[in-house]
Amino acid sequence: MCTITPVSVTVGANRIIPTIAIPHPLGNPALSREDEFKLRRKLVERALVALQTPVDGQRVFED
Repeated sequence: MCTITPVSVTVGANRIIPTIAIPHPLGNPALSREDEFKLRRKLVERALVALQTPVDGQRVFED
């Protein structure tokens, strides 16, 4: 999970999950508590799918 996907691509990460922003990679303090929870859950679920997905080379897991 990263905020700057080109850096992850450059260093050779094989599963890349883009996150929100550099100061708040896994959240957004401007959201309500409930909406931020939904956002975080979505990111974690995406990461779990990425871990279960066979990859050959690099892959960015976006929406």
